[in-house]
Amino acid sequence: MRAWNAVAIAGIGELKPVRRTEGVTTLELIAEASRRAVVDAGLVPREVDGLLVGPQVGETPQHVPATVAEYLGLKPTMANVVDLGGASGPGMIWRAAAAIDAGMCDTVLCVLANHRDDEAPRSPNRNPIREFDVPFGASGANISYALLMQAHMAAHGCPPEDYAAIAAAARANAQRNPDAIFHGKPATVEDVLASPTVASPLHLYEIVMPVAGGEAVVVTRRRTAECGPHKPVRLLGAGEKVTHRAVSQAPSLTSGPLKDAMARAFAQSGLAPRDMKLLSLYDCYTIMVATTIEDAGFCAPGAFGAFIRDSGTGADGLYPLNTHGGQLGFGQPDLAGGMTHVVEAVRQLRGEATGRQIRGATTALVTGNGATMSEAVSLILGAEA
Repeated sequence: MRAWNAVAIAGIGELKPVRRTEGVTTLELIAEASRRAVVDAGLVPREVDGLLVGPQVGETPQHVPATVAEYLGLKPTMANVVDLGGASGPGMIWRAAAAIDAGMCDTVLCVLANHRDDEAPRSPNRNPIREFDVPFGASGANISYALLMQAHMAAHGCPPEDYAAIAAAARANAQRNPDAIFHGKPATVEDVLASPTVASPLHLYEIVMPVAGGEAVVVTRRRTAECGPHKPVRLLGAGEKVTHRAVSQAPSLTSGPLKDAMARAFAQSGLAPRDMKLLSLYDCYTIMVATTIEDAGFCAPGAFGAFIRDSGTGADGLYPLNTHGGQLGFGQPDLAGGMTHVVEAVRQLRGEATGRQIRGATTALVTGNGATMSEAVSLILGAEA
């Protein structure tokens, strides 16, 4: 049993219980409890790089850690929801210790709060996305990612064809995956650009298609995996970063938190971008892939189009990209869409990607993205020797 001897509780914050909060939101209660705990620890907010919160934040139905981090002004390298009912508090403590022990962060804020006011609106305009984004039309992913793509085009002068090539490549790879939703339905760059404009400059084929489906992964001790029926796949490095929830609060519109998350994952693994045999990159929109390639360091900002043309994206390319078709070609089964990238990486590293197997697949870069280029996770996976 691990004792986590190098980890300790340094600060606490507590609010006096009251029967009614009379207009105070959960976010405000979280902020005050957090302030007291950080002050009690003798720290300042910028020293907090981990965040664990409960699921009950009335101001947002999803993206809870990002919403809380944004409200508190934090940019954690590890953030998560712990949903264990009355056991959530203690459950946060050992998860925080495990995250610190794993090198994902150094200082974790664990916070839970609950407001009680039957008269208070569920989503008051104290949540930045409702105050600064939604009233001005930035409601929903299509509009927000279109804004990011416009900014990227304006900053670097990239033509629409460069972004469309990402969608065309995903469709091409989907032709080698019978399970992909777009198997048997290839699309050229011209086809992508001819598809309806959903939110300028995004075309329909540059946006994932929601589908039903599911993905699962089992993680176990290495010695157990070595006794299993398949070649074990190892986690060589991991990185995480949350910078905002509302696009209006994003530190940059042309680069995202994956830049930091990937850098941390590469540093942990001791590997570099050039060592990757597979790029399994989150691709909800073509702009997401473009910025990820640049933020990883495969090319300079604005040069993703040339990188894709020169390296190739199929299983026989220099840097194969989303060989299962990615979400743009395979489909996006809601939150399970991000897991498709993990499953494909494992399949390739096992040497079991029939019909699209990469020769000598030993390493893979896997990325995950949440909200509007807001929540980022990066993994470096490796095949067992």
